[in-house]
Amino acid sequence: QVQLVESGGGLVQAGGSLRLSCAASEGTFSSYAMGWFRQAPGKEREFVAAISWRGASTYYADSVKGRFTISRDNAENTVYLQMNSLKPEDSAVYYCAATYRGYSREVLSTTNRYSHWGQGTQVTVSS
Repeated sequence: QVQLVESGGGLVQAGGSLRLSCAASEGTFSSYAMGWFRQAPGKEREFVAAISWRGASTYYADSVKGRFTISRDNAENTVYLQMNSLKPEDSAVYYCAATYRGYSREVLSTTNRYSHWGQGTQVTVSS
């Protein structure tokens, strides 16, 4: 059973940066594609970014493309989300998720294709 723990959230001014981390307990982390999703109050959970299980492919929501970067360190069982040029509309609870050997945008951008989720970390961007 993969357990995921997010960290790195906080309060930042618009234009600032944050780096989220998601540490996985599972030793076979490298076999899992990883995704980041976010959920603002009153809104549905939405796709932010994902990285395939081999790490060869990354996918982004249009709203974050060019500002956010997803990466993974299989030696550390950790996936990261570097967030630059943050905007107030990026404020949300950010969740990381894992799916076994996922590799396409269609799969990795869909919440119900993920089998494991973290507890979330709050990101607040002030204007």
